[in-house]
Amino acid sequence: MNRPLRHLLTATAVASLLTPLAGCSSASTAVEACMGEQAVGATSGELAGEYAGEGEAKGVTITLTPSEAKPGSGRVTVHNWPTGDWYKGELGETFDGSGSWAVVGGGSSAAEHAYVALSFTTPERFLEGDTLDRLSIAGDGARVYLYEDDDPDVCPAFRLRKQSR
Repeated sequence: MNRPLRHLLTATAVASLLTPLAGCSSASTAVEACMGEQAVGATSGELAGEYAGEGEAKGVTITLTPSEAKPGSGRVTVHNWPTGDWYKGELGETFDGSGSWAVVGGGSSAAEHAYVALSFTTPERFLEGDTLDRLSIAGDGARVYLYEDDDPDVCPAFRLRKQSR
């Protein structure tokens, strides 16, 4: 095979690998492609309910119960939640617990999205950041997800999908 033709075929093969997959081409981010649009805000009514883990969160559940007195917040209950490094020797790899949650609204720029802040009081108060205590919000009208926003270029591995009733 002559050299120019080989370079053309190689360039064509590389370009095809870099082209977005069909169905994902209209999505502006990996999050949007697999879960829906990232939320800039959310209400207690939209978020309240039980969520089941997918991906790395398989077997994990979280339940958000709204507060009647304070909109955008309430009680949280978790099962098989990942334990932070500080507490692994005491609690093991995961724990069952409870505490409170609150929606923290997105900022004024399009890159700032809303998230759910978690504060665990049972089994004991965790140090901030020692366990997963911040979940981003995404959805497409039919589905609502809470997820760990750790890499914007891939579908989040730790994600929880709201269960319909």
